[in-house]
Amino acid sequence: MKYIIQFFLLVLLTQDMWAQTGSIKGSVKADGKGIEAASIVITGTAAVIADLAGNFKIANVNTGKYLAKISAVGYLPVTKSITVTSSSVTQINIQLSSVSGDLNAVVVTGTMKTVSKSASAIPVEVYTPKFFQKNPTPNLFEAVGMINGVKPQLNCNVCNTGDIHINGMEGPYTLVLIDGMPIVSALSTVYGLSGIPNSMVERIEVVKGPAASLYGSEAMGGIINVITKSPVKAPLVSVDVFGITWQEYSTDVTVKFKMKNAQSLLGLNYYNYQNRLDKNKDGFTDVTLQNRLSVFNKWSFSRKENRVASVGLRFVNEDRFGGEMNWNKQWRGSDSIYGESIYTKRFEIIGAYQLPVKEKIMFQFSYNLHDQNSYYGKIPYMANQKVAFGQLYWDKTLNAKHDLLFGASYRYTYYDDNTPATASADLLKPKNQPAKTPLPGVFIQDEWKLSKVSTLLAGYRYDYDKYHGNIHSPRIAYKWSLDNNNTLRASFGTGFRVVNLFTEDHAALTGARQVVIKEALKPEKSFNSNLNYVVKIPAESFFVGLDMTAFYSYFTNKITGDFDTNPDKIFYNNLRGHAVSQGLSLNTDATFSFPLKLLAGVTYLDVYQKNDDGAGKQNKTQQLLAARWSGTFQVSYTLPQKITVDFTGTFTGPMRLPIQKNDYRPEYSPWFSLANIQLTKKFGSGIELYGGVKNIFNFVPKYSLIRSFDPFDKTVNDRVTNPNGYTFDTEYNFAPMQGIRGFFGLRYNLM
Repeated sequence: MKYIIQFFLLVLLTQDMWAQTGSIKGSVKADGKGIEAASIVITGTAAVIADLAGNFKIANVNTGKYLAKISAVGYLPVTKSITVTSSSVTQINIQLSSVSGDLNAVVVTGTMKTVSKSASAIPVEVYTPKFFQKNPTPNLFEAVGMINGVKPQLNCNVCNTGDIHINGMEGPYTLVLIDGMPIVSALSTVYGLSGIPNSMVERIEVVKGPAASLYGSEAMGGIINVITKSPVKAPLVSVDVFGITWQEYSTDVTVKFKMKNAQSLLGLNYYNYQNRLDKNKDGFTDVTLQNRLSVFNKWSFSRKENRVASVGLRFVNEDRFGGEMNWNKQWRGSDSIYGESIYTKRFEIIGAYQLPVKEKIMFQFSYNLHDQNSYYGKIPYMANQKVAFGQLYWDKTLNAKHDLLFGASYRYTYYDDNTPATASADLLKPKNQPAKTPLPGVFIQDEWKLSKVSTLLAGYRYDYDKYHGNIHSPRIAYKWSLDNNNTLRASFGTGFRVVNLFTEDHAALTGARQVVIKEALKPEKSFNSNLNYVVKIPAESFFVGLDMTAFYSYFTNKITGDFDTNPDKIFYNNLRGHAVSQGLSLNTDATFSFPLKLLAGVTYLDVYQKNDDGAGKQNKTQQLLAARWSGTFQVSYTLPQKITVDFTGTFTGPMRLPIQKNDYRPEYSPWFSLANIQLTKKFGSGIELYGGVKNIFNFVPKYSLIRSFDPFDKTVNDRVTNPNGYTFDTEYNFAPMQGIRGFFGLRYNLM
């Protein structure tokens, strides 16, 4: 027996000695960058892990044919056949496709620091231009409607001005930033976002929930931060031109210039719509006529040690009109033919400069001038607003587990108009008194990495308002990552907002109602909490990501407008009670090994207020224009001929609308969906052609204006022709008045 065992051992050793082996090496990349920690499994061998640059090597592999499986979290796995020989090293280079374009995106909005999205303690949603190109729009105001929980709300059926709601909260609770600077104020949300050239946008970051500890007033409900492209990384030329069968035309062009120590990106956006249509036969234009030109120029300067230095300039000029079909400019401000005519001019400057010191100390500044010359029927609204902002902060890394950020800011707002908002209280000698509001503040943020799986972030901000005194805004956030596929985030914070009704409430400007302010308004305060859970489910043939959020906000001193007591008036006062905004949202994305990708989101809202009626009873009222259910969807499939089919849209449940006493129009809107389909064909040399159909279900609101035949209420008191006492009203609005329409466009990028 002993000799038999020795014989078999000798045979095995001989076979191993004469076996021929080779080696395998290669790289794993995505979008030109190596993927750290990618897994490479060769049939019959142990798995190896790629290094920081995505490179790997496997030695002493027997010659023969093998299957190699390469995978990484957040990417679709790839299986590849390889042959190993003893004569040379077998080289394989693998390109993986991301299953979710923003998994490893860089974000700055949540913490004012450049971190990866997955590392941020604050949940931040990131959207790139590719997301919005699946349903092309001529401006960002319309584009953000494709984001779940974000709703661009048109507040007027005639002039089409509006604001942006996040999780059911009105526009003034949304802070809109450009490159981190508060450029877009409540006065100009629709105007400020309409003129940003889409080709200059690198990404849009959205924070749903409190952020007042870093950004101060107006950041009570959420933040939309538009990050523009760096001139260093942008293409040499970008062009996006498209037209719609309703004769809307949009042109977007960006050109890059290089100089010795600087690079410049010049963007131009031109939008024109002059086709008067009245398909619902109410005598008024269905869509506002617009003629808008925007020029955006951004400079980036080369400095030692790659320190930041950039400045951006933007000018917007717009002429928009909505009203009776036979209106022209000779009737502007008259009471003969009704028209809402708005001339807008805006100038903005944005800058960032890193101080030439060893520590990372940043100075940021912005200035904007908004001049509005408008008539709502015969009521003039002439407004001028200037906002100057400066901020200095120090981003200090104390050690590998502890980061500190602290700084100071100063915001000065000058506002003047022709309304009672800027008139003196002296009735005998009334005079104009522009509002001048300085708002200095300091803030600190402390971030601790408690362990490999948990991070704690605490923040505090102190502001001083000359009318309201000391304002404190703390927040705390916690992130716990069980593994790469499961992350839980929780946050709590407070917020505040100083209100100027005439800069944010379109109803106060139209002249359709008289504004009555019952008391000296106090600043609003809120307490906000947010719980977010992200799970990634990678598999061999698909990837599914789920992003679930529960949110709750409690408001005191909330400024409320009473639209119901008197149809001719709006009564404003601080709420004698409290208001609540709460709900749940779910975002999901699914990518498959075949060329299909699904994105969908749904949001449930419960937004209401409880007000003391004076007799000790709390009356509960649902908020206007806050649908309990809403959602978005995108379905994309790529055909072999490099043609992509995109089916996109939104759906919205019933929402409470502003109605008049005994109104024949329903108090709640119906369920509706705005859906679109698009085909995109990619050619060589950076050319894309796209076209499709918008609003394919042809949904148009059944009701809109009331008493459009008497817009100046000249016969409103005639009880024979108007027994219910209806008044002309432009605010009954919940969806665009545009029906089905086709579009066609071209994109071109020269790198």
